[in-house]
Amino acid sequence: MRLATLRDGSPDGVLVLVSNDGQRMISGGTTLIAAIADWATAEPALQALATRLNAGGGDPLDHALIAAPMPRSWQWLDGSAFHQHGDLMQIAFSMPPTPTDRPLMYQGMSDRFYGPTDPIPFGSEANGIDFEGEFGVIVDAVPMGTTAADAAGHIRLIVQINDWSLRTLAPVEMKTGFGWIQAKPPCSMAPFAVTPDELGADWRDGRVCCDLAIEWNGDRFGLVNGDQMAFSFPELVAHAAATRDLVAGTIIGSGTVSNREYATRGSACISERRAIEMIAEGKPQTAFMAHGDHVRMEGRTSDGRTPFGAIDQGITKAQART
Repeated sequence: MRLATLRDGSPDGVLVLVSNDGQRMISGGTTLIAAIADWATAEPALQALATRLNAGGGDPLDHALIAAPMPRSWQWLDGSAFHQHGDLMQIAFSMPPTPTDRPLMYQGMSDRFYGPTDPIPFGSEANGIDFEGEFGVIVDAVPMGTTAADAAGHIRLIVQINDWSLRTLAPVEMKTGFGWIQAKPPCSMAPFAVTPDELGADWRDGRVCCDLAIEWNGDRFGLVNGDQMAFSFPELVAHAAATRDLVAGTIIGSGTVSNREYATRGSACISERRAIEMIAEGKPQTAFMAHGDHVRMEGRTSDGRTPFGAIDQGITKAQART
């Protein structure tokens, strides 16, 4: 199934099923956050609607109304599951080596997720505006102490995310030891959340083994694949649930997708490219984003499908408020 949320003036919008070609929809009669809270009941009903839709039913999908699949959630937990990215970030930020025997994870802002084409407001360009392409999962209720083997059965949906970052502010907040607040604004999501079966063979070993194509201002920036996660999504879910229950609707991210073959594949964030430039040339050459810049991200399966749709956004100058 492919699921989307349309704006209707309410905080959570209205859930719709989306056809395989991404052009038609049928109402799910609820919200995604409500459906995931009672997935055992909701899933069969949604599957029936999806079957009807793909048999030719439904109405045209108004892409202008598409919000994030889950416009807000109870909890957003972002991992850093690609060791290659971590190694490069150590260089970019002069950080000490980080442990590799357990996942890294932080709790971020979850009361708002930008839709796939929303203009993104930022204040000063001096804050180091950066994009971060990643994949994520949405779980149903996960009991405390759930093992990785059991956590796999709690992963209900897969999403594609742009985890916006303000790189100049990040090192300052990291040194406090309390985590990020100013450096991590709301994330963006691609239009469609999909059930794992939609990825076919590209959902394997608990990983989204899809390419993530990234363009910055129309130029190719990266074509990275999610298969090199050091920790699988079930392992990330189990890590998050080690000492607490996870409420249904919790979203867990992979962290920035990164590959060892960065020389040919590129990167999923500017900071990583800057670190690569530091290694090769002694200093970074690529500036962070400026107001008016544009980024596009699209996950692609090995057979050429684009199940998540695309994040396609420009950044704007935030207006001063009094």
